[in-house]
Amino acid sequence: RTYSGTETEGQFLNSFVQYFGDSLGRKIKRMPLIEETVLPGDSLLTLPVVIIGNGPSGICLSYLLSGYRPYLSPEAIHPNPILHTKLEEARHLSIVDQDLEYLSEGLEGRSSNPVAVLFDTLLHPDADFGYDYPPVLHWKLEQHNYIPHIVLGKGPPGGAWHSMEGSMLTISFGDWMELPGLSFKEWAASKRRNIKSDRVMPEEIACYYKHYVKVMGLQKNFRDNVYITSVSRLYREKDDEGRSHQNEDISTQHLEMEDGQKSLIKRNWEVRGYQRATDGSHVPFCLFAENVALATGTFDSPGRLQVEGEDFPFVLHSMSDFGAAISKGKLRGKADPVLIVGAGLTAADAVLCAYNNNIPVVHVFRRRVTDTSLIFKQLPKKLYPEYHKVYHMMCTQSHTVDSNQHSAYTSFPEHNVLSFKPEMKCVLQSASGLKKILKFSVALVLIGSHPNLFFLKDQGHSIGHHSNQPITCKGNPIEIDPYTYECTKEANLFALGPLVGDNFVRFLKGGALGIARCLAIRQKKKHELIESGDGGGEGVP
Repeated sequence: RTYSGTETEGQFLNSFVQYFGDSLGRKIKRMPLIEETVLPGDSLLTLPVVIIGNGPSGICLSYLLSGYRPYLSPEAIHPNPILHTKLEEARHLSIVDQDLEYLSEGLEGRSSNPVAVLFDTLLHPDADFGYDYPPVLHWKLEQHNYIPHIVLGKGPPGGAWHSMEGSMLTISFGDWMELPGLSFKEWAASKRRNIKSDRVMPEEIACYYKHYVKVMGLQKNFRDNVYITSVSRLYREKDDEGRSHQNEDISTQHLEMEDGQKSLIKRNWEVRGYQRATDGSHVPFCLFAENVALATGTFDSPGRLQVEGEDFPFVLHSMSDFGAAISKGKLRGKADPVLIVGAGLTAADAVLCAYNNNIPVVHVFRRRVTDTSLIFKQLPKKLYPEYHKVYHMMCTQSHTVDSNQHSAYTSFPEHNVLSFKPEMKCVLQSASGLKKILKFSVALVLIGSHPNLFFLKDQGHSIGHHSNQPITCKGNPIEIDPYTYECTKEANLFALGPLVGDNFVRFLKGGALGIARCLAIRQKKKHELIESGDGGGEGVP
């Protein structure tokens, strides 16, 4: 069925508008949607917050924006005496209402973001020392702290966890994957799921996140099957209050003009995209937001070698494609090995997958096996025996040790891929410059993934630590204020999770805390201005 223009405006987010119309104390007569050719006017609904991404980052932020507040539990004693003393000083206040910089001062952890370390130690005290202490927080729902928002995601709540390889165990313990207010173990027990170890399969985590949104009453804020096509800043001439906005590619340096020319001020955000209907058709929409939070994660675009021949169909870039090839029997009976490129955990998963299916492996990676930055060096052997099995093979079954290239596994440390050839051959180069040609059945390039921020101006390159470079989790995360998670180079744009370097669910929750506190403060100031008669109806500054 084809949607007409008027139908488009009437279908998408209908219940959402009704709900937020009530929440914002306004009588909404039309959808916050526009035809693609119409410029937005002031009369359309502007939301305080639009969250892009419905994985654990977006879910946790929605939880806090919905009014849930963490307080120090009456009986709790944090094992860090200095932190506990600080918490006691303001026991009557929720953590959201406290000075996060003061609380996080002096704390150390496995995140470079101080609020992430703070929130993690409140939820999992001394977890990195092997302790299983309960959280020192308890949660209260304070509906007066609700900030209207919407969470937009491509699939069901849980994000990329729904598309991860289901047969592999998570690197983190199940408890570390949980979100505030709902114990993963208790949830698993209530669902009669047989959790055999502290580490669980991605499908279990995906189910937990989906259930979390429902049990916490967050569904009204979530919309699935939504694809964002553009997020742009709106501008308005300072002395032209009543006319239409201007937007798109107006750069910051042109905001202030000299010689008597009119100057422009930044206004709200315009978020455009479409929702995929059940019949496959696309329903376009446009929303307006005072603030946008980026919670997209980094699983959108697999990392590429950028070498000749990488686009051949026998060069894969995901575990799911590799698993599909195995299940379809495409690699059964092949004499040539699988070529796996990469030295991270996903590459290790691929090695284990091939090994368990009796498929010979050639494993190529750039680093030395003694490199201290290898992820295997950071994992305790007792907790992660399968990964240490792979690491042991990487060290002991090198091509320099085992001359038999057709053994079950052969590693090529300190080697780069120069090119792939159409006859299913690969040209490698060692650190010394020596070149080698290998024959393979299928190649699997697993060297990480990057976010796809195509919907932002210049694909978001301008908001990273290194300007004009692609955003990556490790090398070039989005540059943020460490306590508010607001982009330092773009006001009212926030980011959390892998986009700011927090790959683990344990730490992305700190981003939600920082953003929730920042927005709560701004909403309070906005209401004070409105009550005093100085608000002028504008968005949050």
